[in-house]
Amino acid sequence: MAVQVKRGVDFPMVDLANIAYYPRIFDLAHRFFEDAWTHICDVRYADLLLIRKTGFPVVHVESDFHAPLRYGDTITATIWIDAIGESSCTWCYEFHNQDRELLWTSSQVTVCVNMDSMKRQSIPEDLRQALSNCKRDE
Repeated sequence: MAVQVKRGVDFPMVDLANIAYYPRIFDLAHRFFEDAWTHICDVRYADLLLIRKTGFPVVHVESDFHAPLRYGDTITATIWIDAIGESSCTWCYEFHNQDRELLWTSSQVTVCVNMDSMKRQSIPEDLRQALSNCKRDE
């Protein structure tokens, strides 16, 4: 099942046009990514990095900006896993505002790495199982 997480658009995220500056949207997506690990795999991303020494850096991104994220909006991110390979997985994102307007979509490929060596590694089986259950809702 897809995960839904909410956060507000804060004042430091917006530019002079009073809309979220696009690099801040990617920062917001990463914050949602970190939050999603607890919901999907029952592990904090910080623990994955610092204790298990396993990370999932982004290696490819495709995004579309459908409408502006504005100061004061509450963003609901819907996140699901579209594909899982031996060492990579594809995360999909949809951002909607409090009026359910579609604002942003993205597909992001991450690769599982050992945090000490930064070398690619197979996705651990417990994570693979949990990630494979995070599918887009029909």
